[in-house]
Amino acid sequence: MALVVQVPLNTVLADLDEALRTLLRRELERHGFEGVEIAFDAPSSDWSGSLTGPAVNLFLYDLREFTEGQDRTPSETRDGNGARMTPPPLRLEVTFAITAWTQAVEDEHRLLSQVLAVLFSYRNLPSEVLGDRLANNGRHQIEGTIGRPQTEKADFWTSVGGRFKASLDYAVRVTVESGATFTRGPEVRTQLVRTRLSDGPPGAVSELHRFGGKLRGPDDEPLTDAWVAMPDAGRWTSTDSDGRFIFDRIVPGKHHVVARTLDGGTVEADIEIPGPAVDLVIGGKAKGSKK
Repeated sequence: MALVVQVPLNTVLADLDEALRTLLRRELERHGFEGVEIAFDAPSSDWSGSLTGPAVNLFLYDLREFTEGQDRTPSETRDGNGARMTPPPLRLEVTFAITAWTQAVEDEHRLLSQVLAVLFSYRNLPSEVLGDRLANNGRHQIEGTIGRPQTEKADFWTSVGGRFKASLDYAVRVTVESGATFTRGPEVRTQLVRTRLSDGPPGAVSELHRFGGKLRGPDDEPLTDAWVAMPDAGRWTSTDSDGRFIFDRIVPGKHHVVARTLDGGTVEADIEIPGPAVDLVIGGKAKGSKK
């Protein structure tokens, strides 16, 4: 198995900023809050002193992996050249401290209340505010929740160099896809075993082979728990969850293979060992057979 790393372009945090800016501007203007600046700077005293109008500040102050209910199973794709396994995506929780800034405290509370109403109403960010990259990001919707702060707020304001004021914590969960894949070559479905009788001459060698294939339905789906037999060799087996079957220690030559499903579907093929693996299709022709 080989590891291949192709790091994808990732602008998820910047794209998330733009999506939140678009959503808040649109919804605030609908309720008469026009001309409100949407900023993402640290809410320090220097920043607040430079404001010339009302503003809403969304300061990203915490990033951490969100593991609750995570599926850690890698995804797998197969083709004629083998299999590719990709690790599950990273679920990331991004937390913003949101503050409102106006001349009067009452106006700040009105503005912060409206921001709260907007974010609480849109649990999943609407598709029309997402850019192309964010809309196609991962397997999950962009989900936001009004969360608890990840740190004591007094310590927070001290660290950013600002004055303490009311703030709203907003956590957004986004997905970051992995650029790593594990590749595996074509699966081996034949095997050769050479045996020799201990009391026979040195050149008396008998070859035994492992032979296998897959059983599929008319729609190319794998068929599970079906019987597969080689009547002339007196051998039988069943298919696994992927429709695969294997016979061990088969002598070389021509053989007849019969497969039958639980609902009575049947397919037959004449094969030659050694030879290619056989894919049997109920209602179709066997691929790789010598019939």
